[in-house]
Amino acid sequence: MIGGDGSTGFHLAAMAGERLSFAGAVVLVKASAETTAGAFAIIEEVDPLDTPLHVHANEDELFYVIEGEHVFQVGDDEFPSGPGAVVFAPRQVPHAHRRVVPRTGRFLTMVSPAGFERFFRELSTAESAGGAGPDAYERVSKKYGITWLG
Repeated sequence: MIGGDGSTGFHLAAMAGERLSFAGAVVLVKASAETTAGAFAIIEEVDPLDTPLHVHANEDELFYVIEGEHVFQVGDDEFPSGPGAVVFAPRQVPHAHRRVVPRTGRFLTMVSPAGFERFFRELSTAESAGGAGPDAYERVSKKYGITWLG
């Protein structure tokens, strides 16, 4: 667990957080259900991958671009986004993300309510145990209400 318990404040230095890796991606959990009393989570993609079209059943996502050029698709709209841009993807609306230059750029994802960070934890744990194949992705996606469309 990082930071406090949701009833106290906490501080993280730059590049600090719970480091999770899977499928060649690295993310830092900057705030979690445990540290925000379930209000929201913030995840920073440090070594990023593109995300195919999918739908969240349970949470809204807000993306804040830190570095690089990105294209977010939300519903039928595409949003080219550079540093400082904000993109909102409400639950139940299909969305995707790609980088203009593959494997470059960073952004923060704020998820509300919190809990989706556990999706990344489970994939990271499965990969560490040698079992992050398609079955693990399907199981974890179903558990966290993610439907992959693309």
